[in-house]
Amino acid sequence: MAETHSYPVRLTWSGSTGVGYDEYGRAHEVAPGDLPALPMSADPHFRGDSSLVNPEQLLVMSASSCQLLSFLAVASRSRLDVLDYVDDAEGLMPESSDPMWVSEIRLRPTVTLAPGSRLDRLERLVTLAHQQCFIANSLRSRITVDARFVIDGAEVARVQCAE
Repeated sequence: MAETHSYPVRLTWSGSTGVGYDEYGRAHEVAPGDLPALPMSADPHFRGDSSLVNPEQLLVMSASSCQLLSFLAVASRSRLDVLDYVDDAEGLMPESSDPMWVSEIRLRPTVTLAPGSRLDRLERLVTLAHQQCFIANSLRSRITVDARFVIDGAEVARVQCAE
């Protein structure tokens, strides 16, 4: 029988909504399992604290992190030497949607490869990593990947994929 993985999280908030929508505090904490709690709030557009992480950012961070880990796994199995990976990811949530939702997540990694790296399998590896990303497979948001590959500071390839 296949194993089911569990990801326990505890979220805590206290305060009073009796003061009305404009006044109650949005700050709360979420703790992943036994790890230290992460202070969070709502997006500042929804009266949250801009100095704290919001759930929408966590969603984008999860998608970015998962793509990174999936790509590193397929790259290492293919003997592709990745030296650096920086993703300038972005989530989009149009107010015109009813109900509102994060409709698109754009992942834009710049991947530095070791000199002499084979470039002929990059498209396959990016696509395979995207297909194997647990978070991407769990979301209804459109997720696009626009990966730049660099060797010795020069762009040597660009790969794009989307659902």
